[in-house]
Amino acid sequence: MPEVIINGPEGRIEGRYHHARGGTAPMALVLHPHPLHGGTMNNKIVYTLYQCFVRRGFSTLRFNFRGVGRSQGSFDRGEGELADAAGALDWLQGYNPNAGACWIAGYSFGAWIGMQLLMRRPEIDAFISVSPPANTYDFTFLAPCPSSGLILQGDQDTLVPHESVQKLVHKLSHQRDIKIDFRKIAGADHFFAEQTELLATHVDAYVGEHLRPAGAEPVRAAGRGR
Repeated sequence: MPEVIINGPEGRIEGRYHHARGGTAPMALVLHPHPLHGGTMNNKIVYTLYQCFVRRGFSTLRFNFRGVGRSQGSFDRGEGELADAAGALDWLQGYNPNAGACWIAGYSFGAWIGMQLLMRRPEIDAFISVSPPANTYDFTFLAPCPSSGLILQGDQDTLVPHESVQKLVHKLSHQRDIKIDFRKIAGADHFFAEQTELLATHVDAYVGEHLRPAGAEPVRAAGRGR
């Protein structure tokens, strides 16, 4: 799990990267929760997502947004953080030019940033959003949502009402060729205290079911290609 330093839009971006064997191994980018609320790339949910991808044979990158850890810059209300994520994906692609698939995963604030990146980068094949803050941030930009994915939320989440996430899922699920797998984790709150292993089980199962064989073409929404 070597440390990497990426040249980002505001200077140095600190990350951790696992490089998978094989020139066509899939790749994944994992995004952390809100920088002003203690979110870092070492958050236990972020680390859990990272390890799920590593175990499935992905070249996987997690990193600190600007102003977090050794990453330079300061919090930019989402706009700068989206630029950081785009720069990190550029770096990941540079090391994996023949990757068989590209996934994005994010937790809380990171889920919001990840979904915005999904809209801007057609090479992203699938997403995983954990506790997306649909009550706090605007997700209406997902019109249409370009890729199918997994949304996870604890059924005891008191920070993000279940109704707001269900409304988001309903909107996305009714778009053409998009399939949203929405799973509520029994007994879990927003932070998944004591439930990280169960979360990992759901993520691993979804990735295993939807990771396409090497060389196969991705399944995409109508009208969208690389």
